[in-house]
Amino acid sequence: MIHPEAVALVVALGGAWLAGWRALERRGSSAGRARAVAFFGGLAALTVALNGPLHDLAERSLVTAHMTQHLLLVLVAAPCLLAGTLPVLLDRLLAPRGVRTIMAVATRPVTALGVYAATLILWHLPGPYGLMIRSDPWHVVAHITLVAAAVLAWWPVVSPSRLLPALPPGAQILYVFVLGMPMTVVAAMITGAEVVLYPTASTTPIEDQRLAGILMWVPAGIVPLIAFTIVFFRWCAAEPDDGADYTK
Repeated sequence: MIHPEAVALVVALGGAWLAGWRALERRGSSAGRARAVAFFGGLAALTVALNGPLHDLAERSLVTAHMTQHLLLVLVAAPCLLAGTLPVLLDRLLAPRGVRTIMAVATRPVTALGVYAATLILWHLPGPYGLMIRSDPWHVVAHITLVAAAVLAWWPVVSPSRLLPALPPGAQILYVFVLGMPMTVVAAMITGAEVVLYPTASTTPIEDQRLAGILMWVPAGIVPLIAFTIVFFRWCAAEPDDGADYTK
């Protein structure tokens, strides 16, 4: 099933990016192919998470489908959209002093991780999760807050902003090491639960729940590891070669 609101959001974000890209082209600048791939990859993840078969299965209260949605939003859509955002557009949003001050606090590593962990834990507690399942407005709130918290969490690693840039590479490596822990803890609690925590349409609710926990657990370790590897090799590539002959 296609949801017009989700499609409109994707189209609006894509249109804003293309408008910014055309403005850069007129000035003789380039957005870069990697940035375009990241942004539209994030839009693709957003589309898959909020439309079609996956969303329909989630609407039927399958826990595995909900967890897959959350993984796409938190581990794919949020970092890709942030990394692919044009710096000029992002800095324009951050230009007002009040906005920049708030975001400077919110994107500090400790604050960002705290907000991310709290949001992730909140929406996977049985009470809030059940509320999200029963109410469409609360379901929308859950998705918005998860994506927003994930953007804050990924900001110290992939921010393209010149006003509030990402951490230095060495600090990024330490940060990414911690980034996967909140989701790993939540996944372990879900997988190891001996009782049914969430309402589900599955005929085998405990198996559905455990599979959902495993689906969350594996990417929670793999995605930060991929980010760790990318940051590490970028850092190595940026370092001068100590053995190079600089007299030539």
